[in-house]
Amino acid sequence: MPCPSRSDELVFFVNGRKVIERNADPEVTLLSFLRKNLRLTGTKYACGRGGCGACTVMVSKRDPTSQEIRHFSVTACLVPICSLYGAAVTTVEGVGSMKTRLHPVQERIAKSHGTQCGFCTPGMVMSMYTLLRNHPQPSEEQLLEALGGNLCRCTGYRPILASGKTFCLESNGCQQKGTGKCCLDLGENDSSGSESQICTELFVKEEFQPLDPTQELIFPPELLRMTENPEKRTLTFHGERVTWISPGTFKDLLELKAKHPEAPLILGNTSLGPAMRSKGCLYPILLSPARISELNVVSKTNDGLTIGAGCSLAQVKDILAERVSELPEEKTQTYRALLKHLKSLASQQIRNMASLGGHIISRHSYSDLNPILAVGNATLNLTSEEGTRRIPLSEHFLAGLASADLKPEEILESVYIPHSQKWEFVSAFRQAQCQQNALPDVNAGMRVLFKEGTDIIEDLSITYGGVGAATVSAHKSCQQLLGRQWDELMLDEACRRLLDEVSLPGWAPGGRVEFKRTLVVSFFFKFYLQVLQELKKLIKPFPVPNSRRYPEISDRFLSALEDFPGTVPQGVQRYQSVDSHQPLQDPVGRPVMHLSGLKHATGEAEFCDDIPMVDKELCMALVTSTRAYAKIISIDLSEALEIPGVVDVITAKDIPGTNGTEDDKLLAVDEVLCVGQIICAVVAETDVQAKRAIEKIKITYEELEPIIFTIEDAIKHNSFLCPEKKLEQGNIEEAFEKVDQIVEGEVHVGGQEHFYMETQRVLVIPKTEDKELDIYVSTQDPAHVQKTVSSTLNIPINRITCHVKRVGGGFGGKIGRPAVFGAIAAVGALKTGHPIRLVLDREDDMLITGGRHPLFGKYKVGFMNNGRIKALDIECFINGGCTLDDSELVTEFLILKLENAYKIRNLRFRGRACLTNLPSNTAFRGFGFPQGTLVTESCITAVAAKCGLPPEKIREKNMYRTVDKTIYKQAFNPESLIRCWNECLDASSFHNRRKQVEEFNKKNYWKKRGIAVIPMKFSVGFAATSYHQAAALVHIYTDGSVLVTHGGNELGQGIHTKMLQVASRELKIPMSHLHICETSTAMVPNTIATAASVGADINGKAVQNACQILLKRLEPIIKKNPEGTWEEWIEAAFEQRISLSATGYFRGYKAFMDWEKGEGDPFPYYVYGAACSEVEIDCLTGAHKKIRTDIVMDACCSLNPAIDIGQIEGAFIQGMGLYTTEELKYSPEGVLYSRGPDEYKIPTISDVPEEFNVSLLPSSQTPLTIYSSKGLGESGMFLGSSVFFAITDAMAAARKERDIAEDFTVKSPATPEWVRMACADRFTEMIPRDDPKTFKPWSITVA
Repeated sequence: MPCPSRSDELVFFVNGRKVIERNADPEVTLLSFLRKNLRLTGTKYACGRGGCGACTVMVSKRDPTSQEIRHFSVTACLVPICSLYGAAVTTVEGVGSMKTRLHPVQERIAKSHGTQCGFCTPGMVMSMYTLLRNHPQPSEEQLLEALGGNLCRCTGYRPILASGKTFCLESNGCQQKGTGKCCLDLGENDSSGSESQICTELFVKEEFQPLDPTQELIFPPELLRMTENPEKRTLTFHGERVTWISPGTFKDLLELKAKHPEAPLILGNTSLGPAMRSKGCLYPILLSPARISELNVVSKTNDGLTIGAGCSLAQVKDILAERVSELPEEKTQTYRALLKHLKSLASQQIRNMASLGGHIISRHSYSDLNPILAVGNATLNLTSEEGTRRIPLSEHFLAGLASADLKPEEILESVYIPHSQKWEFVSAFRQAQCQQNALPDVNAGMRVLFKEGTDIIEDLSITYGGVGAATVSAHKSCQQLLGRQWDELMLDEACRRLLDEVSLPGWAPGGRVEFKRTLVVSFFFKFYLQVLQELKKLIKPFPVPNSRRYPEISDRFLSALEDFPGTVPQGVQRYQSVDSHQPLQDPVGRPVMHLSGLKHATGEAEFCDDIPMVDKELCMALVTSTRAYAKIISIDLSEALEIPGVVDVITAKDIPGTNGTEDDKLLAVDEVLCVGQIICAVVAETDVQAKRAIEKIKITYEELEPIIFTIEDAIKHNSFLCPEKKLEQGNIEEAFEKVDQIVEGEVHVGGQEHFYMETQRVLVIPKTEDKELDIYVSTQDPAHVQKTVSSTLNIPINRITCHVKRVGGGFGGKIGRPAVFGAIAAVGALKTGHPIRLVLDREDDMLITGGRHPLFGKYKVGFMNNGRIKALDIECFINGGCTLDDSELVTEFLILKLENAYKIRNLRFRGRACLTNLPSNTAFRGFGFPQGTLVTESCITAVAAKCGLPPEKIREKNMYRTVDKTIYKQAFNPESLIRCWNECLDASSFHNRRKQVEEFNKKNYWKKRGIAVIPMKFSVGFAATSYHQAAALVHIYTDGSVLVTHGGNELGQGIHTKMLQVASRELKIPMSHLHICETSTAMVPNTIATAASVGADINGKAVQNACQILLKRLEPIIKKNPEGTWEEWIEAAFEQRISLSATGYFRGYKAFMDWEKGEGDPFPYYVYGAACSEVEIDCLTGAHKKIRTDIVMDACCSLNPAIDIGQIEGAFIQGMGLYTTEELKYSPEGVLYSRGPDEYKIPTISDVPEEFNVSLLPSSQTPLTIYSSKGLGESGMFLGSSVFFAITDAMAAARKERDIAEDFTVKSPATPEWVRMACADRFTEMIPRDDPKTFKPWSITVA
């Protein structure tokens, strides 16, 4: 053994260059090493838990057994650098760059418009690149699998997939390729009159450079030599707190395990890593068996398969798939069950890292493989210095009983999985929040063995995950069913016994208790049906005398057996091509690539935290409240200040100016109003030291009363943030007396987390003189940051410059909040005199910042029997959190927009914002519209149910038809709205498909389809003229190049690209002459937040104005020399002393609202649209798949159809997330549970509808805006509700068939839990129900 004081050298390669690290710290991850030590900032930090894929890189190693080079994708945030000995790492910078050459993956993702904010792009590129290194012509399924672990919040994934599909083998997409027509092009009444002007190509495939696998980086020859003569000695790496020991031989490993029995073995770090991070577990010694080839041995025998515990789950998947292809079906039941779960377990990156042994030994209660291995009678082969022994992977092992467990000095060497046999059936089941990359709510492994030739149970085992602290075996129930026949009687008894044995208390961690109980029996029913089907096939060749026939399975039940397959989305994007007379160099109206697209794809696009470390820079970390409403008694900083590297702790006393406002403090004083409120901030030399210091700060509290979390409690305590907002028209009371029917209902809409890929971050650099500050911040509103910092530090605004290069997603979450972080960091910079960098962890970001307002709505609607609505009364309450923030504005916008597309003569809309002890909710894309209008549309659906008419008929009957006035007396013309509606019905072949859905539902009992079409009238802009002003500054330099600056911020919505398109048209020069550097408060002062969909509208007008001023100045010169070049004209202008710099200004659209009178013109214009979606639900599990979505949007004359379609698709998928998977869970103490991608599920690539078509409505005009374009940033969000209403349509069909009342309380999101429990049946009825008064629930509903 080497002496413990000195570390060995860690040798690995990054992008073909050798890295020798002499002081490797086991606690340092590859992500932090790449970003801080090697300054490779293309690899992004977004979640730190391996859950989002932003930090994906490729690792290449030589396989010691096959001698082949293995390339696999990993999430760098979980990889300890010490595990990389002898490996080659490739990052996005090593794949290609703008300076050297672009790789086809990078070129295609950018040119296919697969990047918007660009923060997730390097991870996407690396996942695709790794796939192509292994499969140069992958299948579409492989592409989908490779990208399953990469999240994107902007694009909606379709263009990313489109770029990947260009590498795939010719797909099975369109069967009519030869005819030159596409099957997707035809609607019900195809109007081909104007077809010639409609384009369906957003990029030209033919321009792409081909993929040449011979041009890739080679595996470093030095590493090849190292693997040929492997290092046999033990390597040791000493960190500050942890020592990493990597033995070279199996014998050494066993010796070390005997010497350090408490030390865990670490391979993928996918279980230990997150635990060490979130639970603060610390192991002083870690043993790495990565170099032990004995742990990777695979051996096949006649009766089973032994797999080394060191094999990764991805390798296990390949091993099992190979075995399944070689053996007869009856022998591979267990292997196929395991394969089914390996497809959906975690992500490709995690499966590449996690080992089989680690998965088994971790014994997570939600493990997907352990239940199957347990019922499949797998055996664990253990080894220690004492020798070897075998133990069954049984319920006792899984429960961690000492008698059935490993001894401390033992290690798991391999796992033996026996073949199944004839008359034996094994199945696996799981249900999670979404299909891919999600931990299961419940999973199960089930196996039955019959006496040969009969249906009598000889052996039965059933094991569940997710229903207890460990994997649970239903051993007793199984024993009592032996000798029984496989029939309905057995099924009933089995369900009763299972519910008895697998009991779950009402307060169980994770919640969803009744849903989980239902899944326990629903899964068994699926197993019962599957086995019956299989028995039927087997029994035919066995004519046993007197044998009874098996119970018949009705054909309507068969669909219960099929899982939803993962399919690669197809679709068409339609837009109007530019006029044939438009000059070629005029880019307006063309699908121009995002200006930064290629830089996003190479990792060269610089985000706030990619700025290199500044001299003497310090890091800041925030200390937040752990109580929801309490008095601060004392704050003890002494222990924190003693930690090496800690410089200072910033508290409210250090603020020289104002500490926020009276109700909304930057740093808490005397009391805290919610969990997550910022109390103070630690400043230290490194972020690690700052985070350690946080743990040492001791705060004592005294609880205050009343503590309010829910809207219900706020109403009870009369706790509101602002007065009620109200709009009324007609005489509602009188109208209610004259209608045929009245329906009342409630709607609950949960909140939504912004989940921008780039968390909140800021870098404050103090200058040496005049108290000047440079602030680099990720914000939608730099002027607000500037003002807040000014008042906090008590220095004039002119000393503070805010710079915004680009923002990694905002969605409203970076309007108000960045000012808070900027101000706190600025106080730290002023006090210490050092630059301060503050980067929020994902957990802190989600805890502190607040999101979309949860909403509770009550409606009362009066209507005639023909579906005409005469009166509608809606009252909405939103959960505003603990401070006002934007809640009053959100309430106003909510009320103004509630009527959506409907003309109802008698209306009353009321709205209140509730004051609760939750983090303050804030602006979010759509600004109240997506929540409020869900109430209106739910009301329409309820009317349809009562009238016995389809909802689309009620929508049509009540829609605006002619030029009219809204409830707030603003006149508008609904012509485009009706066109969108009709085009959507036509393009989606709605009426035919409605019939097909009804046919499907008649034939299937356990699966139901639903279809819905939703219209939209979305008002754009702020309801105040002053918020619509904008300015721009355009400089022309003497070489003819032009620098454009404007007040808008690049959030991924392509505003800079559109501004250069405008300048290019106005100055009549190519875009290549133009450049935008950044948004800076020193260049364009007093800007308005980039929000409310009007960023490009108003800044475009300002840029246009500046360019027109410049062109007017150049007019005499151009007249004099009309044949001259642009460069010659500029030179002449300079000679003649003509100013080549101009400020452009736009005074804003007129907009006002008088709430006293309830009337005004609050919005400059409307965006109209319609969406039709079809889904299929599984009534037994609550899962759903999205079959098809068609969107028609009125964009008028799009400035850039590629960007606009990208905005529509991205908003739609984000809206779909709001209404289906994104669920925020709070503890009864007001602590947010869902603080990362593990618990909070935004849509993944597998959530995109199988067919996804978007059309921009052709030939519509609006004279008001720049070139008749419209702002489309937010409107698509609400169209995601078409998926929600398709799900409720399918649920209504199920409930109707089961004779359950059709009206049920509408709750969004439509999670599997809500869908399953609403499709009530014999299984939901047999589960035990708890009295809510008898226990404290795990989570509470705040809407």
